Amino acid sequence: MTDLAGITARAAALTMRASAIPMRHFRGALDISAKSDASPVTQADRETETYLRRELAKAFPEHAIFGEEYGISGDLTGPAWIIDPIDGTRSFLSGYPTFGMLLAYLEGGVPRAGIVRMPALDETFAAHEGGAATLNGATIKTRETTRLADAILYINEAENTFADDPARFARLSTAGQTRRMSYDCYPHALVAAGHVDAACDIGLEPYDYLPLVPIVEAAGGTITDWHGAPLGLHSDGRVITAATPELHREMRALIAAT
Repeated sequence: MTDLAGITARAAALTMRASAIPMRHFRGALDISAKSDASPVTQADRETETYLRRELAKAFPEHAIFGEEYGISGDLTGPAWIIDPIDGTRSFLSGYPTFGMLLAYLEGGVPRAGIVRMPALDETFAAHEGGAATLNGATIKTRETTRLADAILYINEAENTFADDPARFARLSTAGQTRRMSYDCYPHALVAAGHVDAACDIGLEPYDYLPLVPIVEAAGGTITDWHGAPLGLHSDGRVITAATPELHREMRALIAAT
């Protein structure tokens, strides 16, 4: 039987050590280039992933690794790790402190442990299947909000959400009791921590969303694609996170409305 608690603890410690790499570059001179999709990448992204891959390969030599910057090594159908070295490179390069470092342990493509490390905030969200979700070691829980009218809602990737469907974006922009436009992993982590009720996202890759799944679910929340299906390696990158099943259903209905 896999020691998920031990794996999670080792992964959390690894991300804490790795945090020193982006923090050496944060708010300093950056070597920025563009990837094939025009998204930015920095030396810090590459250095961080290189470090994480090297340390994971030493600790778990039989495990596959899938990272944003350097792709897949090994067979993802078995034990595997998925890495986003800097989730929110645009935040990072603009000096905004809500960039994250994401790491998840997968078995058969299913995330069984996840870490969200926020280097500039010195916060580590962690969870594994069957355990509690924690923030810096303290247990966290989602809020109990069941009505969208009462919810604090974060809308990630606002410009992409608008471009995808202006009518849907208009509905989201007037939903909830309070709403914010946002990016990246932190709003989903804030749902798990009980500060935000729901987050809607679009255009994500597996390394963006799979590490969130164990944390949100262990905290009592629900995280799926926009149709309510579980998230996996081949999901379409549209994600809803909600504090309760009732709120999640209302979010899905809002998104699906015509």
